[in-house]
Amino acid sequence: MRRRLLQSILAVVILTALLLGVPLIYTAWIWVEDFTRTDLQTRLNRMVMEIAAQSDANGIVQGSLDTNDLELLTPSGGRLLVMYPTESGRSARVEIGEPSVRAPLVEGRTIGASGSLILEAPSSAMRARQRRAVGAVGGLVLVSIAAGAVVAVATARRLSDPLQDVANRAARLAEGDFRPVPRRHGIPELDRVSDVLDAATVEMAGRLQRERALVGDVSHQLRSRLTAVRLRLDELSAHPDPAVTAEAGEAMQQVDRLTQAIDELVRSSRSKITEDSISVINELGTVTAEWKRPFEDADRQLLLIGDESVMASSTGSRLREAVSVLVDNSLKHGAGTCTIAVRLIQGQSHRGADEAESPSPHEAMVCIEVFDEGAGVSNDMAPHIFDRGFSGAGSTGVGLALARALIEADGGRLELQRRRPALFAIFVPQVRESVPTRVAGIREPR
Repeated sequence: MRRRLLQSILAVVILTALLLGVPLIYTAWIWVEDFTRTDLQTRLNRMVMEIAAQSDANGIVQGSLDTNDLELLTPSGGRLLVMYPTESGRSARVEIGEPSVRAPLVEGRTIGASGSLILEAPSSAMRARQRRAVGAVGGLVLVSIAAGAVVAVATARRLSDPLQDVANRAARLAEGDFRPVPRRHGIPELDRVSDVLDAATVEMAGRLQRERALVGDVSHQLRSRLTAVRLRLDELSAHPDPAVTAEAGEAMQQVDRLTQAIDELVRSSRSKITEDSISVINELGTVTAEWKRPFEDADRQLLLIGDESVMASSTGSRLREAVSVLVDNSLKHGAGTCTIAVRLIQGQSHRGADEAESPSPHEAMVCIEVFDEGAGVSNDMAPHIFDRGFSGAGSTGVGLALARALIEADGGRLELQRRRPALFAIFVPQVRESVPTRVAGIREPR
């Protein structure tokens, strides 16, 4: 930022100096020449007056012309040529000084009807004065550029440091650091931004606290209700009918998995973001076990295929919830066999049907594809299928939006890769060689 400010200010200073300096240099050059020629004209006027003093009323010089004063008025190294009328009716010629060097300055005046003065002066002195004048103006231009550079450096430092500080504050705020910073920079606009950031910090901290309290209250109420349901299922497990006992046992397993999922989501929402190494096949095995019975009831099949050695850097609870949303979406709107395929992508870039590009195209990613044999997604619905509240089948329109948010929270991406039949793809980072150690007591940090 400082470099850009410095370059911009210096460019303006240099451009301004050139726009003003070049005309000034030309003006100084012409002014010195005009001054020199004016001096020659003044000398000629005085010479004309001297000759007129030696002439009669008819403008004729009686006798010979006294050139003493004319010699004094002739510049050093110059030459004066005088033509004046005499009594004989012819013009006399008088030359004072030596011939000038090449390309002299020449000025002339007329005397009466037949007389004239031609004054030549060497141009070397004028050229030297012109060079000195140009040097003086050029020096002033350089001094102005140097002063502008000093001002540019000071201004760039004066602006870039506060701007960088405000940007760092905004970055810390985005990372969850809600501590107010009382430091101000003396720039009204930036101080106003700092005041707004402080106000936003207080508001966001309060809102986050309220949301966390609400999540805690909701999770507590859900766990309480699930505990009550499990107690009733425990009673049903003692029923003499074996079918009822089996159904009660499966229902209790569902309640246990739901309770565990709630605990993990609440725990991850209150933890710091760190990388976690998970086995994708093992995590998704619980999803297929949970949804296997509903698919069998619908006379459909749910398959999980892939390499068990594939490890991803993600949060298990979030990945399971996102895949569960896709499986549930296939159960409701799809047909045929639903397949969950896990594979590794070595630094490839994929673009789905919604024209979204996978994250980090040069990084190895784990791809989890969920697809079936149904009619797929219509062209009208495809661009909006991940919009919150959008639904083409009368549902709430929250599931796919929530699934994408869960995956993106771990640095991944959820895409619609194919519309007919529908194929959804989840991309999550592969486990790197140096994965931070999990903090003791925290199963799945956010």
